[in-house]
Amino acid sequence: MEYYETQIEGFRIRKAERTDIPVVLELIKELAEYEKMSDDVVATPKLLEEWIFDKEKAQVLLGEADGEIVGMALYFYNFSTFLGRAGIYLEDLFVKPSMRGSGMGKALLTQLARIAVEEGCGRMEWSCLNWNAPSIGFYKSLGAVPMDEWTVYRLTGDVLDELGR
Repeated sequence: MEYYETQIEGFRIRKAERTDIPVVLELIKELAEYEKMSDDVVATPKLLEEWIFDKEKAQVLLGEADGEIVGMALYFYNFSTFLGRAGIYLEDLFVKPSMRGSGMGKALLTQLARIAVEEGCGRMEWSCLNWNAPSIGFYKSLGAVPMDEWTVYRLTGDVLDELGR
């Protein structure tokens, strides 16, 4: 297993492996609970394995503290036509409540930014729920800028199926 360097003793970050799928799903469910969206989680180990490892449509960084997985950053690549190059979209950043404020979230974001820079990406983006003041404050403390003039649109379920036929 290859680990990335972190600035915090006892913390290690690495890319997820197939055997990590159960803990990735556990972290997804914990995030959904925090965001009051538990009923929306339909992901299964099989689906995660298919999309992350077989189809390679997403990647996951795992944060470990003293050998225990305590956080993750799940991301994928997007493309900016204006910049003419790829970017990284952070779908989910999650750190277990007992580890919040420890620096693990910043370590995960820092490693993701390193990956973006090393790969020549033009930007890194993510969404945050408007009510999540702790996360908003954290992101702003890192220099992230909210894109207030943009609205996210989404098609799912039957509506997506109907349009896609």
